[in-house]
Amino acid sequence: MRILFVTPSLPSLPRGGASRRMQGLISGLAGEHVVSVLAFVPPGEDQTAAIAAARDYCDEVVTVENDRYGLSHRHKRALQFQSLAFPRSFEHLVYDRPALRAALDWMLARTRYDIVNVEFCWMAYPSFSTTARLVLDEHNIEYDILRRTSRGETQPARKLYNAVNFRKLRREERAIWRKFDVCCLTSERDERIVRRDRPSTRTAVVPNGADTGYFRPRAAPPEPMTIAFFGQISYYPNTDGLLFFLREVMPRLKQTHPRVKLLIIGLSPPDVISAYEGEDVIITGVVDDIRPYLERASVIIAPLRIGGGTRVKILEAMAMGKPVVSTRIGAEGIDVTDGRDILLADTAEDFAARVAQVLDEPALARRLGGAARELIEQRYDWQASVQRLARLYQELLSTGASPGRAVVRNTG
Repeated sequence: MRILFVTPSLPSLPRGGASRRMQGLISGLAGEHVVSVLAFVPPGEDQTAAIAAARDYCDEVVTVENDRYGLSHRHKRALQFQSLAFPRSFEHLVYDRPALRAALDWMLARTRYDIVNVEFCWMAYPSFSTTARLVLDEHNIEYDILRRTSRGETQPARKLYNAVNFRKLRREERAIWRKFDVCCLTSERDERIVRRDRPSTRTAVVPNGADTGYFRPRAAPPEPMTIAFFGQISYYPNTDGLLFFLREVMPRLKQTHPRVKLLIIGLSPPDVISAYEGEDVIITGVVDDIRPYLERASVIIAPLRIGGGTRVKILEAMAMGKPVVSTRIGAEGIDVTDGRDILLADTAEDFAARVAQVLDEPALARRLGGAARELIEQRYDWQASVQRLARLYQELLSTGASPGRAVVRNTG
């Protein structure tokens, strides 16, 4: 098959769960098929190494600068509130760029693709003038995340923005589903949302996964009293979850475990997180290889209170045989069992108690880690998801376009 992936970033920059999903699926498919990638890149950044890395497994990589990727936090906030005066969502203003439309039109006119796979609804605003089958990979239901975010917002201006943008994004995202032959989801929960809100949409679950050869248990013992969190720290659900842990859970842990320390590993920690950096809160920023940092940890945490899809960070930690303590939202969509392969807690008191339990009981930590690794091997290896996606492509090509797909493919 000849496949075009349209992505918000290069898949060779696995800095968060989304890019890890793209890398896992795209690199897996590229071994058997002809794969092209059209990706946004930030303006003014040297992407030579990342492009070369993507070309190691892709037949073609085309990049387009998105000038709005380079906005400062202040200018991004200004654009968010300016968007209130427009009929389209903030996401529409950021991702629907003329340069992307031009590059997409050029690639579709030049090459006859069998499949066009679009990553995120954000990248689906352009029209798709092609006979290829259209596949949307919904890493999350974006308006569902915004709905959850709005629940906990107390600042009036942010609450207003979230409420208005939620309505716009919900309308746009539902309309976008109609443009595609199939909408891929990472969990059955997200699939139920799509079927409820747009019953005519054809759906398929393609789970997130982990590279079980790359992420595997090591014999070296972890550092005592060491907790780790990893991911794209600037992503709001991660920021919110970390603040919950730092403000409400960590002080409780310190009362009983004064030597406990937290490793925060990942991209772009905002100032509100960096303010906690000190002897017992270590912020590494981006690292080339996350595995040595995870090996140091006695327990991995996912204290998320907002989210959608499934968390790749949990799957990778479990693949390394690490005990994980998560909220129920953090572990949502993953077929885990509390007390067998993970520990779940939603309140600050319970979360602190669960982390303390793992720190104090090495036998429990080993049992949880062993069961977690077994679950990943059986259910969440990337190769299983790659094969599932390839079968879905073949089904689309053999059965033709979905009768539910809209004839007019441009939502704008």
